[in-house]
Amino acid sequence: MELYGLDDYETSIRAIEQITQFTSCEYTVRPFIIKYPQKMMGQMLVWSKHKHWGVRRLSSEGCRPRLPWSMALPNLKTNPAPIIPILENLKDDISRFVRLSVANNLNDIAKNNPETVIHLVKKWQGMSENIDWVIKHGCRTLLKQGNEEVMGIFGFKSTIDFTINDFRILTPRVKIGESLEFDFKLSNNNDKKVKIRLEYALYYQKANGTLSKKVHKISEKEYAESSTTKITRKHPFRVVTTRVLHRGLHQISIIINGKEFEKYDFELI
Repeated sequence: MELYGLDDYETSIRAIEQITQFTSCEYTVRPFIIKYPQKMMGQMLVWSKHKHWGVRRLSSEGCRPRLPWSMALPNLKTNPAPIIPILENLKDDISRFVRLSVANNLNDIAKNNPETVIHLVKKWQGMSENIDWVIKHGCRTLLKQGNEEVMGIFGFKSTIDFTINDFRILTPRVKIGESLEFDFKLSNNNDKKVKIRLEYALYYQKANGTLSKKVHKISEKEYAESSTTKITRKHPFRVVTTRVLHRGLHQISIIINGKEFEKYDFELI
């Protein structure tokens, strides 16, 4: 369709609307959005009220600014305003697949326009359980980045009275295909329970000798007042297609509510 149908807009749009009810067309619509930006985004808005969930999902998924394994949409990366009415229509959709697409679209937008997503989060929060899930999942990149405003919105406050003690790397030399093992003690020195988003950052060795940071979530929970909790984790270093593993120095650190603590070295062999 995107190869042979771009010059026959009306026929192609009718075909896409039918085909996407059986197999997703989010890649197909992107060349149309680039060639006919206003006209196509108007069509996506119409589709956001379609009776079939697959068409409604397409209206969100197809205009994600950074859809993986597909061409980016530069105009929407710069200015996501045309997307917002579509997400407004779909944020509490009866289909979980549609709501997931809305969350993923928000996450895409947040990478270039965090203020747009933060505005929507404040506007939508508390409307329904489904919408609260959408905005939380849509803010996952901002949470991993430790965005203070977003942390506060979701109840993750200052960590001034939390300490990390006895951090140990149990496998200081990790073979590719095996796991990094580590543990530590997390102490809540407050006189009240505190909600904590606990994560760890891995600094992966790159081909050029620099390190690349990736954040991994451990948990979100409340920790009792004046308590100490021992945390034990394993991180597998499996060979996967989405990341090339390079031998050599790596680092790990603990993150509490967006605040990163001391880094520790280990070696991948």
